[in-house]
Amino acid sequence: MATVNNRHHPNTHAAAADPPVTAVKQSVSAVKTADTQSVLKRLQSELMALMMSGDSGISAFPEEDNIFCWKGTITGSRDTVFEGTEYKLSLSFPSDYPFKAPKVKFETSCFHPNVDLYGNICLDILQDKWSSAYDVRTILLSIQSLLGEPNTSSPLNTQAAALWGNQEGIAINLFLRL
Repeated sequence: MATVNNRHHPNTHAAAADPPVTAVKQSVSAVKTADTQSVLKRLQSELMALMMSGDSGISAFPEEDNIFCWKGTITGSRDTVFEGTEYKLSLSFPSDYPFKAPKVKFETSCFHPNVDLYGNICLDILQDKWSSAYDVRTILLSIQSLLGEPNTSSPLNTQAAALWGNQEGIAINLFLRL
């Protein structure tokens, strides 16, 4: 084996053992493309399942031609102060979905103990309790359920949490924000 200054000479067989840098870059790119394709398939499958589920009060669809950004809608559940109120949500899926939770925000103003003024949502399954077994349907149903059953011990909106026991106060604040 020929070496020059502790480097393999390019015309020897030993140099062929080192993979070319471009081949390494291409394989990393191929892995990212394969990952993107699996996320794409998962999101397409979830869209079909959601459309076929027939669950009332929830819906979501990709924005224009970007499957990683969705617009969702939930309707407040019966027998809650949110009954019949329709809320718009944005869902943004990371490239490593479903291994990381999507970012979900209320686009419609929502006066609620677990929703801040910017639409951020405090919900354990969107944070530390996320599992790749969850899907868009699960997320929407969980948020819909959260509307009527907030976690007042961990509020993002302390004013709403303080009023939660007074459903009339919540209803007045909801009406004022519409």
